Amino acid sequence: MTQNDVIIRPFNLASDTRTLSAIWLEASLIAHPFIGRQRLLEQRLLIEDKYLPGSETWVACQGNKSLGFISLLDKFIGGIFVEPGQQGKGVGRQLISYVLERKGELSLEVYTQNEQAVRFYTSLGFREVSRRPYDDEGMPFENARLTLST
Repeated sequence: MTQNDVIIRPFNLASDTRTLSAIWLEASLIAHPFIGRQRLLEQRLLIEDKYLPGSETWVACQGNKSLGFISLLDKFIGGIFVEPGQQGKGVGRQLISYVLERKGELSLEVYTQNEQAVRFYTSLGFREVSRRPYDDEGMPFENARLTLST
């Protein structure tokens, strides 16, 4: 796969929701095992019913196959997930670059236990600006806030 093979297109609620939530779940089970399978399965419903419909989402595709996606709330990355078999091939980097070009600056929060994601973001130039000991649901999973600007 080359970068020219990947296109980035807007999210389509009717045709993309189940596919993207499956990518989210598969990637989350690997990246966030500390959260627990049951909690992730419950969160999948929120991804489908609330987060995907309520965000600006872009889908990375090769042909008709969705490889990953990025969801934004203005300039905040609510989530970026790449199908595990496609990770390390530049898809996430392309998604970040695509939205950074449009927004000029980005921020996100990442679980500090997700060391692969922390390394990925810092390799792109994101810088940590703060930490908090709990996630959005009050669970004891430390989050770091990172920012990047052009």
